[in-house]
Amino acid sequence: MDMQETSKTIADVVNVTDAARHKISELIEGADADIEAVRVFVSGGGCGGMNYGMTFADRLDKRDQVFAGDSGFRLYMDPVALGYMHGAEIDYKDDGVNATFVFNNVFKSVGGSGACGGCGGAAH
Repeated sequence: MDMQETSKTIADVVNVTDAARHKISELIEGADADIEAVRVFVSGGGCGGMNYGMTFADRLDKRDQVFAGDSGFRLYMDPVALGYMHGAEIDYKDDGVNATFVFNNVFKSVGGSGACGGCGGAAH
């Protein structure tokens, strides 16, 4: 285990479904040679809550947690993403027309519902 790899398993933090694991592994395998993982990120989303997403990672940042598995599955999460993703689920849905990763239960760790709190800002 690398020094940066966490003693926690991915299941301790977030549930990644078999479909999502398979697709992440497939994407990493098909990416450029310098891509080593998929990074889960969280960013401010305004009235509707946080935005959750994933991108390719070509390097490990010092504070990242590494979650690796068989068949090339490898996720990086920084402490902010880790905090917001605790208890969430990452799934992959492909209905033949649309294919997408889905983040479920993302508000579980912060006790919220994702409903608007009436901050006065306009959501566009």
